[in-house]
Amino acid sequence: MRDLSAIFKAYDIRGVVPDELDPDVVRDIGAAFAIFTGAPQLVVAHDMRESSPVLVEAFAEGATAQGADVVNAGLASTDMLYFASGRWDMPGAMFTASHNPAKYNGIKLCLAGARPVGQETGLADIRRLVENGIPPGNRPRGAVSRRDAVREYAAFLRGLVDLSHIRPLTVVVDAGNGMAGYTVPHVLADCPVTVVPMYFELDGNFPNHEANPIVPENTAELRARVREMGADLGLAFDGDADRCFVIDERGEVVSPSAITALVAVRELRRAPGSAIIHNLITSKAVPEIVREHGGTPIRSRVGHSFIKALMAETNAVFGGEHSGHFYFRDFWRADSGMLAALHVLAALGETPPGTRCSELMAEFTRYVASGEINTTVRDQAGAIARVKAAYADRPGITIDELDGLTVTAPSWWFNVRPSNTEPLLRLNVEADDRATMERVRDEVLACIRDDGRP
Repeated sequence: MRDLSAIFKAYDIRGVVPDELDPDVVRDIGAAFAIFTGAPQLVVAHDMRESSPVLVEAFAEGATAQGADVVNAGLASTDMLYFASGRWDMPGAMFTASHNPAKYNGIKLCLAGARPVGQETGLADIRRLVENGIPPGNRPRGAVSRRDAVREYAAFLRGLVDLSHIRPLTVVVDAGNGMAGYTVPHVLADCPVTVVPMYFELDGNFPNHEANPIVPENTAELRARVREMGADLGLAFDGDADRCFVIDERGEVVSPSAITALVAVRELRRAPGSAIIHNLITSKAVPEIVREHGGTPIRSRVGHSFIKALMAETNAVFGGEHSGHFYFRDFWRADSGMLAALHVLAALGETPPGTRCSELMAEFTRYVASGEINTTVRDQAGAIARVKAAYADRPGITIDELDGLTVTAPSWWFNVRPSNTEPLLRLNVEADDRATMERVRDEVLACIRDDGRP
């Protein structure tokens, strides 16, 4: 029996090509997905990696052998695959390894309507089918067809956020040689937005920088270009363009928590009183602002499967994560960095001429955050236990363990969570002022590293 534990992750399939992920295993994954869904049609799409077309072909061979027709949408961002799955009502498979280096590839799976597939919602079943051996198909072989999605996708997004009447804006966009270089020209065509492109050439070798904008050094050139150009703002996308980060006119990164609050306010204007999902490491400004605008904030664990499940349960209109993932009810509850970017452009473009991005975002930025700090530890549980013991008996402290350990005081809070894939603890701290944030940050880090106690 095969052991596929190395490539089947919590939310997707990912590995080195061809050492871990090759056409043979992908062919069986395609067959298993067709068996698991039982759907008459599947849609597949892929990013710009050199290995992607061959893996898509293998997946289609496996799926058609089990009787499913396969619609190949070709080059796409991950949110474009979600669009195709939702709009065409088909289960989908996106071939991408997001921001991972060129030697990697992967598969993000979803059910019809872009419903997520994770370990508890089908990924474990698909893995077992592949490991135990694919049975012969009992339906006539399916067919493969081609259908382009980019124009439909772009028109759909522009229908959700109308940019036709905003004031002219100049935006520098860093695609990082990823899929935003393909999608941005379509989505922003015929809008009063002048796009200054950076690294729009599709290249899965990522020759200029890693396509992961959450790492500050990967946005250094973009931040400098925004300042040099006197642009209104900058946008940075990851490799598969499902995450987007915003740079203001000063070249400063706008907190994704602030973007979450801004989009929440816009969505609440359209759907008053709705629920808004935010994960537990977003700024406490997010639930405050949601309540101030008549919405109901709902706190979630970190991770798209938890956000999407809560959105379905509560009919939430929007959800945001501090990692740069943004989820929309009108987009089949799937995440779309491009749709979040359109909201930011619309919000700035609707302000009076001369209004700066930093001025627009000021009302959504109320506290001082540390950013995520990762520490390698031998014993994750032991380190978290030390932190809990250090703070448990302090007056005015509340503790919860929804996702890792969250400790809250009147003027600050922090969360410590273990990584699911590495021997790391992830620390996020927020406070009313920088001095308090730095004091709490240093105390907690000393406790985690066991070279001092708060």
